[in-house]
Amino acid sequence: MVAALIFTFSGRSIAQAPVADSPAIEAQAQALLAKMSLQDKIKLIGGVDSMYTNEIPSINLPRFKMSDASVGVRTWGPTTAYAGGVSLAATWDRKFARELGEGLGRDARARSVNFLLGPGVNIARSPVGGRNFEYLSEDPYLNGALVAPYIQGVQSQGVIATLKHYALNDEEFNRHDANVTVDERTMREMYLPAFEAAVKYGHVDAVMNSYNLINGEHATQNKFLNLDVLKGDWGFKGVLMSDWDATYDGVAAANNGLDLEMPSPRFMNSKVLTPAVESGAVKEATIDDKILRILRTELRYGFTTRPQFNPEYPTYSVADRAVALKGALESITLLKNDNHFLPLDPAKVKTVAVIGPDAWPAVTGGGGSSTATAFAPVSLLTGIGDLLGPNAHVLYARGLPEMRDLFRNTHWADGVKVDTFPSNDFTGTSKSATQPNMGEGGGRQWLPASQQARSVRYTASYKADKASKYLLLATAAGGDAFKLLVDGKQVLQQVRAEGQVPAFVSLDLAEGQTIQVQVDYEPYADGTRLGVGIVYEPSLVSADALKFAADADVVVLSLGFSPDTEGEGHDRTFTLPWGEDALADAILAANPHTVVTLIGGGGMDVTRWIDKAPALLHLFYPGQEGGTAAAEVIFGKHNPEGKLPVSFDRSWQTNPSYKWYYGAPGGDTILHTPGDDGKGKDYTIAQLTYGDKLMVGYRYWTTTGKHPLYPFGFGLSYTTFKFSNLQAPALYTIGTIDPKGITVSFDVTNTGKVEGSEVTQLYVSDPSATVERPERELKGFEKVKLAPGETKHVTITLDARAFSYWSDAAHKWTIDPGKFVVRVGDSSENTPFSQELTLK
Repeated sequence: MVAALIFTFSGRSIAQAPVADSPAIEAQAQALLAKMSLQDKIKLIGGVDSMYTNEIPSINLPRFKMSDASVGVRTWGPTTAYAGGVSLAATWDRKFARELGEGLGRDARARSVNFLLGPGVNIARSPVGGRNFEYLSEDPYLNGALVAPYIQGVQSQGVIATLKHYALNDEEFNRHDANVTVDERTMREMYLPAFEAAVKYGHVDAVMNSYNLINGEHATQNKFLNLDVLKGDWGFKGVLMSDWDATYDGVAAANNGLDLEMPSPRFMNSKVLTPAVESGAVKEATIDDKILRILRTELRYGFTTRPQFNPEYPTYSVADRAVALKGALESITLLKNDNHFLPLDPAKVKTVAVIGPDAWPAVTGGGGSSTATAFAPVSLLTGIGDLLGPNAHVLYARGLPEMRDLFRNTHWADGVKVDTFPSNDFTGTSKSATQPNMGEGGGRQWLPASQQARSVRYTASYKADKASKYLLLATAAGGDAFKLLVDGKQVLQQVRAEGQVPAFVSLDLAEGQTIQVQVDYEPYADGTRLGVGIVYEPSLVSADALKFAADADVVVLSLGFSPDTEGEGHDRTFTLPWGEDALADAILAANPHTVVTLIGGGGMDVTRWIDKAPALLHLFYPGQEGGTAAAEVIFGKHNPEGKLPVSFDRSWQTNPSYKWYYGAPGGDTILHTPGDDGKGKDYTIAQLTYGDKLMVGYRYWTTTGKHPLYPFGFGLSYTTFKFSNLQAPALYTIGTIDPKGITVSFDVTNTGKVEGSEVTQLYVSDPSATVERPERELKGFEKVKLAPGETKHVTITLDARAFSYWSDAAHKWTIDPGKFVVRVGDSSENTPFSQELTLK
């Protein structure tokens, strides 16, 4: 019976995993269903109050609570902010994935949360994808291997994990209307396996549909994804919910697998579904299936017989701080270390300058619904200061001005003329005014559309005092659009889209040169959210930053992204945020003894200054303990052990997805559809063709023989490792592959002088395939910790799927008989040991 799900400790309920489906559970669910009217049923399949399921008084069913997640239980106040998402992937640690899930589950129970809205497992197809920081890696095997224990950890605490965003939500630009055109093989091999692993091995109990369209049909009403694959091929028995406001047609969604519309029933409501059921357009049995999925899941977790709040778990958890620190330590990835520049000896460092926009305050994660507000996040600055103690001098400078200060301090000759037109296209009689600058930029992102037609033209002159480069910067909020022209030539543009990041360009101006600047601004909401400024580039870097850098024994320079420049609702740039390249140039010139740390969800352009930097650390988004972890790595208290979960490209243009990404020259077209939002405002439609197919990330690089700046799986250590004694069977008959798999084993030895962890990686090649396949694919990995001189024997098991590809013709996973090659090493490009294996 369900009552058996609850047990007590000191009279209080404690965590318990859900029980399996059973005849008793089914009988209870059916009995509850029988008591529900059609209106009760329709009510239950729509959310309420943003983060709750609906209560149904007729069956005494209370409402159940949800929370945004991925790196922390976000929605209900401050929480533990973990190193999750891409940082989790950089650990390559299944055991830590389980610990992270358990920590999130405990935090959820401390806040009475029933549904945790994570994890996300979409593929990091492009480095500019706005939510890559939430989505683990570019590889489906790595994603699947980590997401299964993560889910098991969350659900072991009596909390439902929600897998998202199903599917192919690999870009944030115009996510509601991005139509992904992709073939089935590419879906099956690249974009769906992590979801499949979460269902089959993680036993996830909720899945969230994405906003985008797939082959012309929105995910929430996509029969192929929801009914044929998720609930059909994979046998998913849980609840399929929409992302927030991701439902577009109530009848189509109801008939094609959506079980729960969130955050409210805009489409799957009584007004739509009651007549649909009465007319036969939607069968009541279809509604009943949704109800049973919801009820069975909630009964299996005991939600109806125990309180979800668990007093055994504190709201502020000291124990989970240790989990957060472990994730940060394991994820930090050393990409460059010329002449063993790191680790630094804290006894020899008397003065350290910590400089950069991300040095303070702490940057724990990207922006949007995953942002977790930590109780006491540790910044890079304070982490270094705490580790070095009172005998060292720690200096700090941001190094760059705040964006609004740049706008305010721009001196426009004769001010700025502002012409406001009573139309959306700069026609009609304008009202003119003059103001000192072009706004301050920013403002709330998601605001209602203005009901009044309006467009604004700004014109101004700027005179260069000196001959040099000048940074021209412009920004507006989500929904707004602008075009910026210099002397009649367009140099910057922001198309109308949900979210935005600052746009900038460098101008070469002569001394005394005057330029004419025109900005045509199309606001989406009431008010002005535009900001434009120009600055003499050599003056960008603050004087105190240059002085501190020159005076210090060593500099730690923190560059990269933040919740303002990388997050939900918009894609980010591949270039560093404005001014940061100039900052790097200036600081490295002032003091070559500089460690550069990066914050971000993947690769970024570092080519302008990387040759001058002796050491480079990627912190990704390290959570609340990131500053402590970075300090421990920089000063040798912890040996770096992270490995890149993505290829680190030299440039955006060399990424394999580039020519297929929206807006790229020769790539997919951008269409403008007036009135798309129903309020007279046009939104940009992106037609996205996945023409890169399977050639994502390292699959492209290893197949073409070209090289990124740093390869997938790469990461340096303060020690060295040696692989040896590779063993694998030379011949195997396909029909007799043991269900337990084919065993490959090898030895790993720490040949250095300090303890360290190595991620052993196994790739499979299929040179005799009858179809085009990537040159190699990750099919196994194991993380091992070794003392100096220690050797461990590693065994990795390969199942039939490790050798298979999806055949569109046969509509199944297929193995071509012939030669395969098993490759072992420490990155996708460094696999020095290989052995052939023939499958008959």
